[in-house]
Amino acid sequence: MKKAMIISNPSSGQEKAEHYVSQVQTILESRGYAVSVNETSGEGDATKYGADACKGGCDLVVSIGGDGTLHETINGMMDQEHRPTLGIIPLGTVNDFARALHISLDPDEALEQLRSERIRSVDLGMVNDRLFANVVAAGSLAEALFSVSSEEKSKLGSFAYMKEGLKDLVNTPASVMTIEYDGQRWEGEAPLLVAALTNSVGGFEKMSPNAEVDDGLIHCFVIRNIGVLNSVTLGTSLFFGNLKHHKDVHYFTAKEVRVHSGDMIRTNVDGEEGPALPIHLRVLPQYIQVIVPEET
Repeated sequence: MKKAMIISNPSSGQEKAEHYVSQVQTILESRGYAVSVNETSGEGDATKYGADACKGGCDLVVSIGGDGTLHETINGMMDQEHRPTLGIIPLGTVNDFARALHISLDPDEALEQLRSERIRSVDLGMVNDRLFANVVAAGSLAEALFSVSSEEKSKLGSFAYMKEGLKDLVNTPASVMTIEYDGQRWEGEAPLLVAALTNSVGGFEKMSPNAEVDDGLIHCFVIRNIGVLNSVTLGTSLFFGNLKHHKDVHYFTAKEVRVHSGDMIRTNVDGEEGPALPIHLRVLPQYIQVIVPEET
């Protein structure tokens, strides 16, 4: 009999995760799976459960939660001889990975999409020694985003991130960064670097409209200048999907990126606090298989 594991974050979706666990279990059992259920209670639990699913020979792992739960789950699959197919019920604040895969942000619709027979091989990235599914951001503006509390996320949704970003946007100090990528080098002052695997970053699906989940590339944006006037034009470029053409944005794609600085600069990885610079990024082409809707 096929085996499936449900990894659920009970605090996600305004604490509605438990409501969906039994429904996912029913769907999977109707499809011939023997199902085990694991709820997270603290940091690192989803990573442990993801590793257990690999070692236990599970055919499928379903992540019920937000991007943080998903990030931990896929890190449990890192370097495993066997990696199960991944299913996603998005209950988080932003759900960038689900957006990029056209998985419905309505949990009830996402439940039905678990019945899909379509599987897509999807890129993941490495930042130093850990996996990421969607984005790595570096700079003081990135630091503001992982300071958003769980309570603010629950109450305000994606607006919590926007509020923190706008609060720090205008007077964000720039730091000197050196960025080496695929044999090239950029050096200069920048308050923000965004390195994305998908087209959706922070809920903005036009951040990098040409990015595909399986193109084997990291799409990078170096924001060189953020001020009162520039924040308006940057926002407009972001809205229309033209950010890479903005005069104060250095855009490039690469398979491998190294970033370092003489300043203490922290990172945000998939919406959570990441390592300080220096960092080494690389893409792992088509590293995992994910259930996606039949028609996208």
